[in-house]
Amino acid sequence: MTDPTILPIHGKAPRIHESAFVAPGCRIIGDVEIGPDASIWYNCVIRADVNRIVIGARSNVQDGTVIHCESPSPRHPEGFATLIGEDVLIGHMAMVHGCVLEDRAFVGLGAIVMDGCRIGSDAMLGAGAMLTSGKAIEPRQLWVGRPAAYVRDLPDLAIAEMRKGVAHYVENARDHAAALKDVQG
Repeated sequence: MTDPTILPIHGKAPRIHESAFVAPGCRIIGDVEIGPDASIWYNCVIRADVNRIVIGARSNVQDGTVIHCESPSPRHPEGFATLIGEDVLIGHMAMVHGCVLEDRAFVGLGAIVMDGCRIGSDAMLGAGAMLTSGKAIEPRQLWVGRPAAYVRDLPDLAIAEMRKGVAHYVENARDHAAALKDVQG
C-alpha cells in the first residue's frame, strides 16, 4: 500500500487537520490546507505549487480527483486559488481548477470546474459536466452538460440528500482510517 505523498514546495507545506482522512496513494503538494473531518480519497492529486488550495471541514474529495490552482498572470494578477468550503461533495475523477466551491456545493463524478468559476451553496454541477472559465452557478441550481448550462433549481429533497452524503463520507472516512490502522499494525 502506498502511503500518501505530502510534499512542501517553494517554502510552503500542506497543513492537514489531525481529524482529516488522507487515503493511501494521494499526492498533496505545497500550499494546501485541509480542514477537520475532511476526507481525501484514494489516488487524489492536490497540487498547490503556484497558488493556494483550501478544503473546508467535512468536505470530501473522492477517488482519482485532481485539484490544482492557477498562477498569477498579467491578465489575472492574483491568479486563481482553489477555495473549497465546508460540507462540499466532489465526486470521483473530478477536475477542480482555480475556482471557488461554496459551502455545501456538489461537483459530480468526472465533472470539470475551470479557472474563475464559482459554484454556490447547495448547488450542483452534474456528473460529466464542464463548467467553463468564469461561469457562476447560483445557490441551489443544477447545471449539466459540456459546456454546462442551467437546468433547474434543486428541490429541498435533493439538498437533504447531499447533506446525508456529507455525513456518510465523514463516517466512512473514520471506518477506512480504522481499517488502514489495523492493516498497518
